[in-house]
Amino acid sequence: MKLLCAGAELINDSSRGFELEGEKLFAVRRGGQVYVYFNRCPHRGVSLEWHPDQFLDNSQSLIQCATHGALFLIEDGECIAGPCEGRSLKNIPCREDEQGIWVSL
Repeated sequence: MKLLCAGAELINDSSRGFELEGEKLFAVRRGGQVYVYFNRCPHRGVSLEWHPDQFLDNSQSLIQCATHGALFLIEDGECIAGPCEGRSLKNIPCREDEQGIWVSL
């Protein structure tokens, strides 16, 4: 597993983008739980963020694609609205310990 960041660098109800081993990914913390996905919309393969580290909609409750507005559940990456409805973001296994957030690419 590879260290993504210190746990304190990802506050609750926020998102952050990363590049690790040439792959673009992002992490979201919600309810104390961390979720990590590849930064690729299943519709067109484009990056999702509006601005650096901004992957969430205005309510901070859904992941939103900046290109076509598709909305994804934070907990499992499923698209619930937009051109790729029913498809999902590709999740990355992760765990968190006292050292930080770790991912398995």
